[in-house]
Amino acid sequence: MTLYDIIFYLFALITIGSAMLVVTTKNIVHAAFALLLTFFGVAGIYVLLAADFLAIVQIMVYVGGILVLIIFGVMLTNKITSVEIKTGTLNVLTASIVIGVFMGLVVSIMVWTGWYSMPAPIPATTAYGLGETLISDYALIFELLAMLLLIALVGAASIARREKESL
Repeated sequence: MTLYDIIFYLFALITIGSAMLVVTTKNIVHAAFALLLTFFGVAGIYVLLAADFLAIVQIMVYVGGILVLIIFGVMLTNKITSVEIKTGTLNVLTASIVIGVFMGLVVSIMVWTGWYSMPAPIPATTAYGLGETLISDYALIFELLAMLLLIALVGAASIARREKESL
């Protein structure tokens, strides 16, 4: 095992451990700080993959923007002590089915199109090269991720609307 492998496993452990803490903790402030560790772990993995541009964007956008916004939103909320972030029910079965169907769809599309056997493209070193690679070589995966994010956005809006109507 090389030093590179040890550093990778360290970043992977930090990322997975802090991500588990984000979804299992009941304290929203602790979840926000665990999310900070998760973002830094992902940025470290990007650095190991020689994707320096993505690592810097990860730190600037997620840590510098989104996480700070979450922390300020939490700190400025008057009713922070009465916020219930856990519903008490875990929909593990439903989540497992949805993830299984999505992964089955991704794998079947990869097998059907023969995408899994394509040679790996040369890594893009500039923002232009990265954008060109995403739109040309990884267009299918890019679109699938866009659909997944849209589904998550619609689900979050539906949950927020349901809670607003119950008040």
